[in-house]
Amino acid sequence: MSRAGRIATLTALHLALFAAAGCAAAAPAWVAKSDAYTQPVLKDTGKYQPEDASSLGNEEFDTAVADFKPRDYERELADTEQRLAALRKQRAAEPDAKVRQDLDILIDSREKKIAAMKLERQYLLGYVNVGELVYGGLQALLDPRNKPERQKAALVRLKRYAGLEPGYTPLATLARARAEERLKQKGLIGPYVGEVEEALNNNATYMDGIAELLRNAKLTGWEADLDALKAQVKAYDDWTRASILPRARKEVRLPAALYANRLVNVGVDIAPEQMIERASFDFQEVRDQMQVVANAIAAQRKLPSSDYRAVIRELKKTAIPADQLLPYYRQRVKEIEGIIRKQGIVTLPDRDASIRTATNAEAARSPAPFMSPPRLIGNTGEYGEFVIPLANPNAKSKAKMDDFDFEAMAWTLTAHEARPGHELQFASMVEQGMSIARANFAFNSTNVEGWGLYSEATMLPYMPPESQLVSLQARLLRMARAMLDPMINLGRMTPEQAKAFLMKEVVLSEPFAQSEVDRYSYRAPGQATSYYYGYVKLRALKTLAEIELGDKFDLKAFNDFVIAQGILPPALLKEAVVQDFIAPRKAR
Repeated sequence: MSRAGRIATLTALHLALFAAAGCAAAAPAWVAKSDAYTQPVLKDTGKYQPEDASSLGNEEFDTAVADFKPRDYERELADTEQRLAALRKQRAAEPDAKVRQDLDILIDSREKKIAAMKLERQYLLGYVNVGELVYGGLQALLDPRNKPERQKAALVRLKRYAGLEPGYTPLATLARARAEERLKQKGLIGPYVGEVEEALNNNATYMDGIAELLRNAKLTGWEADLDALKAQVKAYDDWTRASILPRARKEVRLPAALYANRLVNVGVDIAPEQMIERASFDFQEVRDQMQVVANAIAAQRKLPSSDYRAVIRELKKTAIPADQLLPYYRQRVKEIEGIIRKQGIVTLPDRDASIRTATNAEAARSPAPFMSPPRLIGNTGEYGEFVIPLANPNAKSKAKMDDFDFEAMAWTLTAHEARPGHELQFASMVEQGMSIARANFAFNSTNVEGWGLYSEATMLPYMPPESQLVSLQARLLRMARAMLDPMINLGRMTPEQAKAFLMKEVVLSEPFAQSEVDRYSYRAPGQATSYYYGYVKLRALKTLAEIELGDKFDLKAFNDFVIAQGILPPALLKEAVVQDFIAPRKAR
């Protein structure tokens, strides 16, 4: 995948869901052996994208900066191909079945990486937003969950970004040089114009966000280095306006081969046309369910209209004041936890879930609620955070983003991002211990987001009617994503048409609808389909277990088992459930 593609992946949602092996539990011998095979692959990541390595918790690369030196693509491709060859040899000689499975995961990750790199090199001009890259690289170190000694590494990385340490050239200078090499080649496709314009609009916010992070960490002596970096980013942005913006494409869609590759990399293994057909059917089904619930709410409340859209708009009027939002969500977590324990849904930890609102820079980078995962390499007790943005800085109007701050929404959003959703999912990897291959290199959006949407559905029967309607609305959005994302990228719909559809049929605010179509168009094409696809796969797997086990099926045991597998892709998770969950219980 190109540098631009990697940055888009990091920015997406939830993206932020990078993970690697935990250290909180004693690992079995096969895990130690697997991790030994994985270490060279991690070092490859740190060599070219040290910011990614820092996000994983790998402190070895905390002061390193992204490699934009000459022939960066050729060097990274050669190293990845050599690593793939070595892994294949190791796999052929490895006697342990579980270790072989992890080697298969590593091999698959390298094969996908090589395919993506080659495709994007073939088609794309490539564009790096330096302002966003340096913000992300420093944010990973200045996260308040990090210990002070690790936060101090940000001062070294900042100086190196700015080229103020001997042996270092400003990152913006190197990024521009690599881009100018590509500009000389004819036939390459430029970045989407909306992506470039958004980047230029947000970079001042990112620079302010860096200063805020440094002040909050109580670090000193960084002001001159940041001023130099700001000037370099501004100059790079001026060059972008002059050189990249004229080459930006007005047509949003990617070449078909590239879009298909994006789907594969997020874990979707069916064709876009199949996705559209399946999701279109389920969209209608969920919308019908919503209308049934809306009829009952309208009758009980004596509302003037029972149309589900009108009922949702009425529910949005119960906005929670900003100063009461976090206490309200924390209370909702407690209520959901009580239901989980009473109904025997999944095992919960004793500690509280962490919830906070997003900074301006975080909202610019990810203008929808997300889980900020913990470091899972070298973790010493840090946990994930459920983060709620209060606005979308990239909105095209001054309309309020009223999609997450009303009472009925709190149930389903908490279930998805906190418990029993992502917070529990990532905490399990910390607390149980897991091989790096399974926790990081098996990662894709389908296996992560499938659990989040499955968690919403699991809690829906216990929600009050108003929250059931909104939970179904959230599910409807996932069906809409699975239709609209491929339709935009196949040229069947414009982003503007998709935005209008979301505002009308899914009842999204303008700011949230804008963030959605930005995601489909250029932030992470293909990624939004993964929620629906992962949900379908996981629900089907639960049905299989229920059929096979009959009265022996236990929901809590099933959910605990799924959580304990880490972030396995659907095919590997199904294999584990069939062999290690269903078979032993049938034999009892």
